[in-house]
Amino acid sequence: MSITRWDPFREAVSLQNRVNSLFHNLSEGESPVAAASFVPPVDIYEDAQKLVLKLEIPGIDQKDLDVRVEDNTLTVKGERKFEAEEQEKNFHRIERSYGSFFRSFTLPSTIQTDNVQANYNAGVLKLELKKKPEAQPRQIKINVAA
Repeated sequence: MSITRWDPFREAVSLQNRVNSLFHNLSEGESPVAAASFVPPVDIYEDAQKLVLKLEIPGIDQKDLDVRVEDNTLTVKGERKFEAEEQEKNFHRIERSYGSFFRSFTLPSTIQTDNVQANYNAGVLKLELKKKPEAQPRQIKINVAA
């Protein structure tokens, strides 16, 4: 028997994202049943030049993804569809999540929102957002007094 570490914050964040998604989708007129079927995990990191988000969304076609930036908010929507030919089979277990998802991230004011690069490879959506030049570190020359 293996021991699995329980992380209460992971469940809280997942619940918060689902509630936020539910209210956002309701304001757009979508039904609560279709809202937030799953929440893809995301890694967020930054370096001196950019902020990077990696969303794990395998099995989703690029055409079923929608990435937008509005008012310093990055929004990623998508849908993983359950294929019709698979519905006719006798499943013993279905553990993969299907349906639509919605993730929203508030961007810091140091990010250039007009220059977002998106790449989708091997089920991972990678978003790179460059920082404004004034937010990037710069070296200061030190003068030596004689």
